[in-house]
Amino acid sequence: MTTRKQWSLGAKLALLGAPFLLLVLLSTAAALWVSWQLDGGAAAVNEAGRMRMQAYRMSLSVGLGRFAQLPDQVAEFELSLATLRKGDPERPLFVPPEAGVRERLETVGRAWTAYRARWLTERPTDAAALPAETAQFVTHIDAFVAGIEAHMARWTAWLYLLQLSVLGLAIFVVAILVYAGYVFVLEPVTQLRQAVERIQQGDFDARVDHASSDEFGTLARGFNGMAEHLQHMYRHLEHKVAEKTSELEEKKERLEGLYEVTALVAEATSLDELAQRFARNVMRIARADGITVRWSDQENQRYLMLAAQGMPQSLVDKERCIEKGDCLCGTSNASEIDASLRVIPIVARDANEPAPLPCSTAGFRTVVNVPVRLHDRLMGEVDLFFNAKITPTPASRSLLEALASHLAGAMENLRLNALEKEAAVAQERVYLARELHDSIAQSLAFIKIQVQLMRDALQSGNPEEMRQIVDEIDTGVRESYGDVRELLLHFRTRTNEEDVAPALATTLRKFELQSGIKAELAMEGHGLPLAPDQQIQVLHIVQEALSNVRKHAHASRVAVRVQQQPAWRFEVRDDGIGFSAADGSADETHVGLRIMKERAQRLGAEVTVVSIPGQGTVVTLTLPPPANPLAQATGTYGGSAA
Repeated sequence: MTTRKQWSLGAKLALLGAPFLLLVLLSTAAALWVSWQLDGGAAAVNEAGRMRMQAYRMSLSVGLGRFAQLPDQVAEFELSLATLRKGDPERPLFVPPEAGVRERLETVGRAWTAYRARWLTERPTDAAALPAETAQFVTHIDAFVAGIEAHMARWTAWLYLLQLSVLGLAIFVVAILVYAGYVFVLEPVTQLRQAVERIQQGDFDARVDHASSDEFGTLARGFNGMAEHLQHMYRHLEHKVAEKTSELEEKKERLEGLYEVTALVAEATSLDELAQRFARNVMRIARADGITVRWSDQENQRYLMLAAQGMPQSLVDKERCIEKGDCLCGTSNASEIDASLRVIPIVARDANEPAPLPCSTAGFRTVVNVPVRLHDRLMGEVDLFFNAKITPTPASRSLLEALASHLAGAMENLRLNALEKEAAVAQERVYLARELHDSIAQSLAFIKIQVQLMRDALQSGNPEEMRQIVDEIDTGVRESYGDVRELLLHFRTRTNEEDVAPALATTLRKFELQSGIKAELAMEGHGLPLAPDQQIQVLHIVQEALSNVRKHAHASRVAVRVQQQPAWRFEVRDDGIGFSAADGSADETHVGLRIMKERAQRLGAEVTVVSIPGQGTVVTLTLPPPANPLAQATGTYGGSAA
């Protein structure tokens, strides 16, 4: 394979200009040579003119008799003649090599020999013919000069012609160079500029038709390659944009689906509602043709169908509760604990089996099994049914597993909330039973004893004892009635979400109406509000203290003082009879004190009781300062620190 010779732009221009440069050099050399010839001829004419002048001088010297000057004049004339014959390159001086001119120079030499012999050597006494002969001799010199001038005229004509030729050649060379510059430089640049403008206007079909092998050819090939690449990119740009748009739409749908599922798991209040809404949303997000949501027991041996969408009712009825390993679609629901998503093709059973698969009969061809797992515990599964054979993408797998994880978290939250509510109800029942036992039950036991005493008094027929027992029974009934009303007041107590003061004021108003004892409330300082659960316990403790005042203090005034800084401190002070631990009167209030201390322990608080007989009693509840006031504040208001 032969390699094509690559000519650069510089080589092309040099190759184009070399012949013209050679012609210019030759023309210049010829012009210099002609000029040199003319200079030599001009010097010869000048020397011939000197010879003519010398001839007249010698004629004058002979005519005047100045013979002493003749030798020098003769020598000078002969020197000029010798110079014309030999030439002088340094001047330059030379006689043209033309034969006629040379012949005339020889004629001048012969005439000089005759002239010198007659007039300069013999020196005749009669000089009458000297002027005529001198004129005749000068005529030969003039003829020689005329020959040189004729020769020089021809060389001058050649010089003019050569100069005109050089001028014409220069004009021709300039035209050729301009044309070559246009062909080799301007035209490729113009084509590139036009192609660039077309590319800028969006015409990616623009190409440069320049097949040269120089730098512009390389540039044109590079430009064509770039234009082709741009055209290829532009043609595929719309496809890529469509792909990216589709990906963004898919991601948007996934994010919207994830957001919707996150919102519904946060709003759901029951397991049935959660399962039904989750099934509808996930079926739409996954574009499935059917879906079932199953819950598993603690041992993962039984699976209960919580929700189903797009499934035949007969299949739902048969698989509402199934054992581990049973499935009407021909595959095991949870034959083994598997943390990953599984794609299960629905295949027809053996031809020997008479009953076809219900899933296959319903038109399903693929089941996607997504375990619902919380940490390492399997809580259930989500089965997505499709009418075609599909293979979920990694993004779809990740989304389905994330949705299943949200479902597991929501199911666990519902379970914990149910347990918390159950524990709260049980605890309140314990408190209710304890308070009934410590208050109403004791009053009823006292009344029961009084009833037995009444029977004994009726049998003995003692009217005074019967009146006394009836008074005791009436007092016991009144106390039981008061205890019942007080319990109802406790259980109906509600708190303000921001401040405990309104709840305390309401409690004191109800206390005044029930007992007739004047009650006052004083709030001091400003502190962070209490959490709702703390407010409930504080109110119950204050109510228990007021109950003891009503039952035992025989007071006329009660003052509740609340100090909010540096820690919450509640003080219930009465002006009643008081008691002393030494005289055993405190036993009557030990039930209420125990209840107050138990409630205070739940808050990490402290309850102190100070009583002086005849001067009243002071019950003080002191709450511990919050470890993180900001956290308490944000928890109370339901906001965030940000």
